[in-house]
Amino acid sequence: MTFLEEYIRKIEWRQQHRKILLVSSIALLILCSLAVLFFYISMPMERRVAVITIEGQIYTGDYMDETLTGSVAIGRKIRSAADDPFVEAIVLRVNSPGGTPAAAQEIIGDIKYARERKPVVVSMGDIATSGAYYISAFANRIYADPDTITGGIGTLWIFTDASAWMEKEGYNVTVIKSGDKKDMTYPYRNLTDEEKQLAQEIVNRSADRFISDIVAERGIAREVVEDGRLIRGEEAMNMGLVDELGNLQDATTGAITLAREFRP
Repeated sequence: MTFLEEYIRKIEWRQQHRKILLVSSIALLILCSLAVLFFYISMPMERRVAVITIEGQIYTGDYMDETLTGSVAIGRKIRSAADDPFVEAIVLRVNSPGGTPAAAQEIIGDIKYARERKPVVVSMGDIATSGAYYISAFANRIYADPDTITGGIGTLWIFTDASAWMEKEGYNVTVIKSGDKKDMTYPYRNLTDEEKQLAQEIVNRSADRFISDIVAERGIAREVVEDGRLIRGEEAMNMGLVDELGNLQDATTGAITLAREFRP
């Protein structure tokens, strides 16, 4: 065999080898795709719904347990479920008396992110008041039990004056401060009239945003919620604050239905 013939034979062998590799790669890709498709189709619809729990007081931070929910930790879960191609809907199981407005606003940002990609449904437990309702209002649908306690919409700021007790017990406090209102949140003295007015302005502005967001999301009249009262789930549905009466299973079933109809 001449050098040229040997060279041509090697080129032909390499071309055949490449074709075999290409065909094998395509076949493997098809098999993997079919396996993923079979896994997805065979997965029960209920498993395609991510249930995320929001429980206890809500604050900003990266932590979660049965008494506290951190906005960073819960936001990560919401966004992860929103980006998961195998998750078709998200159910937030809310059992919380609320928390800080800032924490609620951070979580609302994550709900808005998720809501653009798939349905977000809220299932209220024993309680979903104040900031917990604020969060819930941004879901596509809200479920509550008849005796769920919700509402409590608004903002408050509590100041404690222990000065009389401290004087009786002989406690003396010396404060060096840079501004006359710097220590207005401390319990060793009462608020001045000017400080009370300032605190009320802060509360009013926070509550105005809180209530305005809920009114816009739920399409209800402002006077329905602006007194800040607590409301049973059954009455909340009649008032437009809740969409359906039902438990977590009902909310999951509802989320499945919304997922089938959802168009981003």
